[in-house]
Amino acid sequence: MMSKESVKKRLENAEQGMSYAEFTYQLLQGYDFVHLYEKEGVIVQIGGSDQWGNITAGTDLIRRLIGKSSENGAVVGNVPVVFGLTFPLLLKSDGTKFGKSEDGAIWLSASLLSPYKFYQYFFTVPDDDVVRFLKILTFLSIEEIAELERDMGKLGYVPNTAQRRLAEEVTRFVHGQEGLEEALKATEALKPGNADTKLDWKTIEGIAADVPSCSMNHEQVLNIPILDLYVSSGLLESKSAARRMLKQGGLYLNNAKVDSESKKIEADDIVDDKVILLSAGKKNKMVVRIS
Repeated sequence: MMSKESVKKRLENAEQGMSYAEFTYQLLQGYDFVHLYEKEGVIVQIGGSDQWGNITAGTDLIRRLIGKSSENGAVVGNVPVVFGLTFPLLLKSDGTKFGKSEDGAIWLSASLLSPYKFYQYFFTVPDDDVVRFLKILTFLSIEEIAELERDMGKLGYVPNTAQRRLAEEVTRFVHGQEGLEEALKATEALKPGNADTKLDWKTIEGIAADVPSCSMNHEQVLNIPILDLYVSSGLLESKSAARRMLKQGGLYLNNAKVDSESKKIEADDIVDDKVILLSAGKKNKMVVRIS
């Protein structure tokens, strides 16, 4: 275990090092391969390239412990025949990898990451990553991807056009057409000032996990001045801050621009009688749940 090159490099780096749990993990994965080989006849283990040491720990352990004693596994002479197969890791341009142990993990399950948030992740990948991700993560032809890459270097290129195509293709593949449509609807509806797209309760709740939210009852909300709601919800710290934002044209109620300080919250402003979406500028939002 100590002789493995990956372990040596980590231990030689005083700043990085290696935890005992990480060092001994190869024992767990190695014995797991032994069990699967002996009991289930499994002869191939597949993983990312960072799992090479753990996989070879298993192949080595199988040869040492089992030999001819295996009932299910393939054996040539005295040597069990087992294989390890690895794939290059999908790395970001900064050298970090995708995965649940990294910040910004991209979950495939909609219960852990909404289709909207999934779509938004790929829509905002850096230009340095987008062409490579199109090649790896989509079924677009190389010719089509090359055309998108050429367009990125032309005058008049609309920023994020390639990212939009990436986000659409990957979201459709993972969440289906319905999931993609949900993500597109939320993306369009949640653009401040986009009053043409009607908000509904489901769309707002789809982003509730990704933006601040609060709960208030009807009595706290109905007929109060809009600036008071911005303060009581916690989105803005004071009425003077809300007033400044209003003068700058940055206040939105359910994506409709707030034009007057005298505006009061009416029953029709509560979407499906359940929520209100407040926006201060393009990025600062607050979901107000009405109880």
